[in-house]
Amino acid sequence: MMRLTRRALLLTLLATPAFAQDAPVFNRIATIEAFRMLPADRSGRSIAEIVAASGDGNTLVYVDGGQRGLGFVDITDPAAPRPAGFLALDGDPTSVATRGGRAYAVLDTSPNKTEASGRVVVVDIAGRRQEQACELGGQPDAATVSRDGRTLVIVIENERDEQRDNGRIPQLPPGNLTTIPLTATGIDCAALRRVDLTGLAAVAPTDPEPEFADVNGRGEAVVTLQENNHLAIVNLAEGRVVAHFSAGTVDLDQVDGRRDNVIRPTQRLAGLVREPDAVRWLDNERFVTANEGDMVTGSRGFTIFRRDGSVEWDSGNLLDHLAIRLGHYPEARSGSRGNEPEGVEVAQFGDRRLIFVGSERASLVSVWQDRGPGQAPAFLQALPVGVAPEGLLAIPARGLLVVAGEGDNPQTGLRSTLTIHRLGAGPAAYPTLLSENGAQGTPIPWGALSGLTADRSRPGQLHAVTDSVYAEAQILTIDATATPARITRSVTVTRNGAPAENLDIEGIAMRADGSFWLASEGNPERARNKTANLLLRVAASGAIEEEIALPEALAGTALRFGFEGVTVTGEGADEAVWIAVQRPWTGAPAGHAMILRYLPATRAWGVLHIALDRSPAGWMGLSEITAIGPDRFVVIERNNQWGEAAIKRLVLVSVAGLTPAEPGAAQVPVVARRLLRDMVPDLAAARGVVQEKLEGFTIDAAGNAFAVTDNDGVQGTSGETQFLRLGRLPTGD
Repeated sequence: MMRLTRRALLLTLLATPAFAQDAPVFNRIATIEAFRMLPADRSGRSIAEIVAASGDGNTLVYVDGGQRGLGFVDITDPAAPRPAGFLALDGDPTSVATRGGRAYAVLDTSPNKTEASGRVVVVDIAGRRQEQACELGGQPDAATVSRDGRTLVIVIENERDEQRDNGRIPQLPPGNLTTIPLTATGIDCAALRRVDLTGLAAVAPTDPEPEFADVNGRGEAVVTLQENNHLAIVNLAEGRVVAHFSAGTVDLDQVDGRRDNVIRPTQRLAGLVREPDAVRWLDNERFVTANEGDMVTGSRGFTIFRRDGSVEWDSGNLLDHLAIRLGHYPEARSGSRGNEPEGVEVAQFGDRRLIFVGSERASLVSVWQDRGPGQAPAFLQALPVGVAPEGLLAIPARGLLVVAGEGDNPQTGLRSTLTIHRLGAGPAAYPTLLSENGAQGTPIPWGALSGLTADRSRPGQLHAVTDSVYAEAQILTIDATATPARITRSVTVTRNGAPAENLDIEGIAMRADGSFWLASEGNPERARNKTANLLLRVAASGAIEEEIALPEALAGTALRFGFEGVTVTGEGADEAVWIAVQRPWTGAPAGHAMILRYLPATRAWGVLHIALDRSPAGWMGLSEITAIGPDRFVVIERNNQWGEAAIKRLVLVSVAGLTPAEPGAAQVPVVARRLLRDMVPDLAAARGVVQEKLEGFTIDAAGNAFAVTDNDGVQGTSGETQFLRLGRLPTGD
């Protein structure tokens, strides 16, 4: 097996065509949410899983497992996709394949796991109607059409019951590979043929558990037997297995194998079972697998196999390192499959054969160029997609890649999506921020950026903090003169020499001497492990030098949504620290949050109120405060909504002529405010879903403004971070 050295693999993620200014790259051009295809009388979860396209490439067809049907999207103009209908089906759709103007959807109709049943339905795409159905005699999981267009190939999984015997196999009935000839009018059900896959794998020979299949130009289907960690090659014309072999194991170095709310890629994991899910042929002799894992581990990467079962190349720790570098690493999955590659697509774009790998838990799609037999593929770029990418579809004739993200949460408003990417001139729009290597030679871990501040003397040098998604808070140094911006350094916030516990750092401000003020948000409403809002004076090394609590007159009114931003004016005896409190506390006028002032020289606290605009949905609050003079500030005002309901603004605040009230005072001055910038267009320009958490803002020493979103540490989100360069703002200086 050919391998790049670890150093070369890491360096390729920084020095790649995707980050060059003149290379052809994919950029996201549109996003559409799956629920928009539903008729008015349907609601609830709507999940885009597997996606296919009509023969002319103008209509997407996807299975919606949440609504038990097919959704249709008009992409005649791919940059402006339009809802094009929904077709309800009598069963749970698991996959769809297309040929010309017809779609072939496979449905699970099983009453339970031991009485497996299913059918395939033929759908006229233009008419959005079912034309034909054929019983399959088992529960299908995947479908594809052979390269010559003559055969529908269906993987009958008869999936195991994960609640039975801890999900161990064998659990009968066994699955198989089913083939049905395609005709001019649909499918020839009478000619259905089943290929037996039992007796192949050592894990559970009586229960193959096939998962995915793809067909090469010679009419051979490669089939993954995921739970068995096995692969089989089937001659479709003869209806028999012509080769089979174990998918093998992988040893990984410098990965995070422990779920502890800290990203530490320092471990060695030996003997990881690949358990591949999706598979695609690269040519007639080689194929590529996405090694998700299922019953056991998965190997966190993808593998290029030769037809004889030998491994030509394996990505090793590269996908985990890519996710760490881009802030997409799902630490909550460290103990179970890491980035979790699940989907894979292969297609020819011009003179390049490209491999697309979907990392389900990192919500990334990485793009690679196959350089032919005996050579390692070249990493090209990474693409932002919806939560939990499941289906990947390349449409080379139109230069498009479509990704279905199955993560759907109607309660938060972050819905399942189809993202559309188009190949064109560079540069790549994503990532906007990435990390360089740290002292251990691995990418600096980051995510959940909750506050931003600028170096007072060096233009383009910024600092960010991470919040309580991680057990150890970090102060990150960002070089914003680079494109993408680079995280060049990370220091841990410490207390008495150890990583500080029970902190939720939401704001950072640099002091004149290079040290920092940090604002830690408390939660006095938590039933267990209540925490207090704290102002921290922290050395440049990250060591906490002083912890300042609120006076009781303020602490006693605190609610869940507390300190959310911090900034500083003056220095020495004239230094003043200003803190934005996210939402109203007890006793505040309705719709008013607080801006607090702390004077280190006298230890005195003062209170000001700020009126919040109303939000048609969810709540409004503050997320940042940045001084732009002795008595003027920019605050982020936002609601807690995604997408079209999102409100994200920069608001200019003046405290000129106001004296902050003492804590507990009956009368509190209200600051003057005016809109500085609506940030929704800036966030929408990325062509994804407008993000909920715009949380960081600062202005550097040259007067240029920057903002950043908080990706919640990839917990329930896609992990996407948007680092925004706003230039000079009209603040009236």
